Order: sequence, then structure tokens, then C-alpha cells
Amino acid sequence: MAGQLGVLNALDVAKTQWYHFTAIVIAGMGFFTDAYDLFCISLVTKLLGRIYYTKEGAPKPGTLPPNVAAAVNGVALCGTLAGQLFFGWLGDKLGRKKVYGITLVLMVVSSLASGLSFGEHPTGVIATLCFFRFWLGFGIGGDYPLSATIMSEYANKKTRGAFIAAVFAMQGFGILAGGIVALIVSSAFDHSFKAPTYAENAAASAVPEADYVWRIIVMFGAIPAALTYYWRMKMPETARYTALVAKNAKQAAADMSKVLQVDLEAEEEKVERLAAEPNNSFGLFTKEFARRHGLHLLGTTSTWFLLDIAFYSQNLFQKDIFSAIGWIPPAATMNAIHEVYRIARAQTLIAFCSTVPGYWFTVFLIDYIGRFAIQLMGFFFMTVFMFALAIPYNHWTEKENRIGFVVIYSLTFFFANFGPNATTFVVPAEIFPARLRSTCHGISAAAGKAGAIVGAFGFLYAAQSKDKTKTDAGYPPGIGVKNSLILLGVVNFFGILFTLLVPESKGKSLEELTGENDDEAKEMGVQYETSNRTVPE
Repeated sequence: MAGQLGVLNALDVAKTQWYHFTAIVIAGMGFFTDAYDLFCISLVTKLLGRIYYTKEGAPKPGTLPPNVAAAVNGVALCGTLAGQLFFGWLGDKLGRKKVYGITLVLMVVSSLASGLSFGEHPTGVIATLCFFRFWLGFGIGGDYPLSATIMSEYANKKTRGAFIAAVFAMQGFGILAGGIVALIVSSAFDHSFKAPTYAENAAASAVPEADYVWRIIVMFGAIPAALTYYWRMKMPETARYTALVAKNAKQAAADMSKVLQVDLEAEEEKVERLAAEPNNSFGLFTKEFARRHGLHLLGTTSTWFLLDIAFYSQNLFQKDIFSAIGWIPPAATMNAIHEVYRIARAQTLIAFCSTVPGYWFTVFLIDYIGRFAIQLMGFFFMTVFMFALAIPYNHWTEKENRIGFVVIYSLTFFFANFGPNATTFVVPAEIFPARLRSTCHGISAAAGKAGAIVGAFGFLYAAQSKDKTKTDAGYPPGIGVKNSLILLGVVNFFGILFTLLVPESKGKSLEELTGENDDEAKEMGVQYETSNRTVPE
């Protein structure tokens, strides 16, 4: 295009180089930590119940009360939602790099503090844990818009989708690492003593060593985040922020000359001219934004919201579903640490066989078949498999059919990650203007976390038996696991419908998508009509 800045064009057409992979690792380790910290709590919630709620008078000795379980599972998600909105906005105001280190420090400190939760009574320990996990989530929330925006602004247009998806795919390794760490730690402690089973002595089954297990698992998340802090601080600010938002053409050219190892001209006059263009000045709460990007923001927020209802319900409550079908033995047959081992083994198997491969299928294929096709396909198969589990649910609870249940359940994870869980992260980092990119990604991601909160709190209660006598103590009757799975299938179906609002961004430069270069964009139809979508060949 006539108005394309040389420094941005150089990034768009650059061949895949070492700095691309460096950026993926630096940004991706944040997501590794994010996933580890968010999902490791599901491995230790039952252990917390066995340690702190075994005394007489508890609704059900050895089980977290409903309000405590909801708080422990959901408080980090609430923090994440707040962090996505705040740091997304701050990333557009102060720059991506300036904010990037703050989020990492917050994650490291909060991870360590969560494992050091203190108190003389169980209420004190859980309250402290929830406090620090809120701030852990707050730091994690900032990583979403910043990592996605940085990677999209560093990438070339040919493989941009794969690079952003690769950053997000580190989430899969984080989930897998959570299971492996829990396996190693619980196995080490489990074989170091002979504890009675829960049925023999509920209090003694949670021996003193169990208190170390959950703390080690939670604190381990600080290590990968701390290791990448230095490299995050070494990264230069993205050229798109420096040139298009900060209006500093000289600095953008200098930074990218070092990164690309070529000589780039500082086009100060062109930057000033682009800054004066009307299509480069409208704000988020304007009619012009609503006209150009309103439907697309609705599409990215709604699909992420719907996806996370299902995705977080499945991830946080795998242990409950596996217990319901009998894949994990009843707690009464195990001591506390062995229960952690069994839960971790099941979740690690799911992560290794379906979660991680799903992410990398997206990485390898997103720039070939496009974001739209992958997201539509993912929601479709998630709907199909969820109904396949729910409708004949009684069939799957029979012992000889449990393997079939686990296989189909694993396929829903595969198509979540080779589908909307990846694309809902990628697209908002591409289709909004540079000055609003981090903010809009933060809004989209926050909508997702609102869905995650609905999934975390809603599924906890909804999956309870309809028969009050069969619910976990302290929980009101729910609609049962079967009807909960049907509900998740309906949610996924609505995801298919709202995907139609999301444009295809494959193969286009970010400025071509947003019309930030010059008025020529208007004549070229860069206003995101659905008809602008590239249909896969």
C-alpha cells in the first residue's frame, strides 16, 4: 500500500528468523506459567479438604465446603478478568514493554506467597491463599493482551497466526507440567510412609507431609516465570506501538534495525501524516469504532465467553467427572496424597494425549486453513462430542465403557485447542488498530474469563445430583452431570453461531486489516465486512 511505513513493511515480509523464536519463548513462558498456576489448583482442592476440613462438625469431613471450593477455584479467575482489563488498557497507554515486566513480577511473587499461605485455623489458610491467588490472577490477566499483542506486532504476515498460536500453545505445556509436577511430588511423599486410608481414619489419612505437597505444587509455578524476566526486559518496544501510537519514527527504525539486522530509514514525515489521518484518531467509545469494529468486538467477546464456559468447566472439574464415572476410585479407598497422585495421573494423560496435540495442530495449520475455519470446526466437534457423552451418559458410567468415555472426553479437549481456545486468542490481536489493540484484546479475554467464572462456579453446583440425598454435603441439588454436559453442548452450539461475526485475518498485514496506513484503505474495503473473509480453498 502507498502509505505503508518501511519499518512495518520490513516486519511483514521478514523471513522467519531467530528473533521470532526468541519472542515465542519469552512470551510463551508467561503462558506456560499462566496455565500451570490457573489449573494446578484443581489438583490440590481435594487435598485441601482432607487437610483442613477433617474435624467433626464439617458438612462432610475431608471435603471443602461449597463456598470455600467455589472461592478457591474462582478467585484467580476473578483476578485474571480484572488484570486483563487493566493491563490491556495500560499496554496501549504506556507501551507493551513497560507493562510486561510488572505482570511477570506479580506472578512470581504471588505464586510464592500462595504456597506460603498461613493461619492458625483452616479459615485463615484458605483466606490467605485466596488473597494471593487473586493477585496471581491479576498478573496472569495482564499477560494475555500483552503477549498476544507483542507477538502479533513482531510477526510477519505470512506466519503471524502460527507465531501467536505457538505462544498460546505453551499453555498446553503448562497444564501438562502441572500434572507431571503433581505426579512427582505426590509420588515422592506417597511412598515415604504408610498412611491409613480415608475410611480407616479421615484425619490421619491427611498426614503432615500432605501440607508440603500442595505448597510445593503451587509454588513451582514461580520458577519458569522468574527465568524469563531478564529476557522480557531486554526486548525492545514493538515498532507498531512506537511508530503508530508513540509517533516516534526514529526509535522504531533504530529498534527494528537491531532486531532485523538491516538498515531502516526513520520516516518521520510519513508518521506525522498518518497520525493526522481521521481513521487513525477515533477512540474506543466512538460511533466510528462501533461502525468499523463493533460487530467484530462482539464476535471476539461472545465466542471467547462461550468457549471458556465449556473449557474451564472441563479443566477445573475433570476430577469430579472422572470420579462420577468411576475412573478415579472413591476417596475412602485412598490416603490424601495418593488421591492427588491418581487425579494428577488422569489429568496428565488427558493433557498429553489431547490437550497439547490440539494446540500444535492449530500452530501448524492456522496459516493454511485460516482462523475462521478452525474456530468453526472446533466449536462444531465440541458440540457433537459433548452430546455424545451426555445423551447416553448412563451407558458411559458402566465399568466396561469407561475407556470409551475418556476417549470421547479427550476429543473435546483436542478440538477445543485445535479450535476456538487458540483462535479466540489469536484474532483479537490482529483485527483492531494498534492504539486500541491491547485494550480490545483485554476486553475479549476478560469476556472469556467471565465465561470461565460461570463455568467454574456454575458447573460446581449444576453437576450435583438432582437427588438431595446424593449431593456432596453442603451443596444444593443440581441438574446432574448428564444435564450439565448437555448444557455445555448447547453453549458450544451458540459458539458456532457467534463465530460468524469474526472476520478472517489470514495473510493480511495488521495495517491492511485495520486501515491505519492511509485513506487508500477505505477504497480497498478494509472495514471488516463479513464478506471480506477469506474462504479456505
